[in-house]
Amino acid sequence: MKILIIEDEVALAKSIGDYLKDEGYICELVFNYSSASAKINIYDYNCVIVDINLPDGNGLGIISELKENRSTSGVIIISARNSLDDRITGLDIGADDYLVKPFNLSELNARIKSVIRRISFSGNNEIVFNEIRINTDAILVFVHDELVTLTKKEYDLLLFFVSNKNRVLTKESIAENVWGDYADTLNSFDFIYTHIKNLRKKLLDKGADDYLQNVYGVGYKFNTL
Repeated sequence: MKILIIEDEVALAKSIGDYLKDEGYICELVFNYSSASAKINIYDYNCVIVDINLPDGNGLGIISELKENRSTSGVIIISARNSLDDRITGLDIGADDYLVKPFNLSELNARIKSVIRRISFSGNNEIVFNEIRINTDAILVFVHDELVTLTKKEYDLLLFFVSNKNRVLTKESIAENVWGDYADTLNSFDFIYTHIKNLRKKLLDKGADDYLQNVYGVGYKFNTL
């Protein structure tokens, strides 16, 4: 899961980023409006955490940009202003949640999980597809109720595929969503093949059907049709 943190207090942004990385997220940090706008117009995120007060603009404008772009990202506002008007305006233009500073990082994490579950998985913390069951809270995968031991990247790949069933995913989009925005600087995406091959083998060894399909010259698809 990929998170964009938009916060002009550098120490706070890094603290949030370090905590969420320890929780298994891929985090990108920006500290002003212009950098945030550039990011959301190039990359996709599962959740965007945005401060209202930015040195070169209002964070509410970022939310408006996301909605104009028809982004499916969850949005959580973080603000030192416990203003009812700000809260109502933010939620009205498309934010999913509003958290007042100072806040506990564990609470922010819980709200991120809630937003992502609601948007991507219909509010469920378990994703069940045929014989495959994914518990997103415990980060566990089962096939026919038997535990499958996956690496973190294999788990992230499976979650990304299941979240995009029957869609052809380019190697570039897979790398970006599982390895982060810096992946677009890589010269080759051949390493993705190795991770997907290992994931497929582990699922097949537990008796899963072979849903992972190579789309020649383009990328991969989790084919359920």
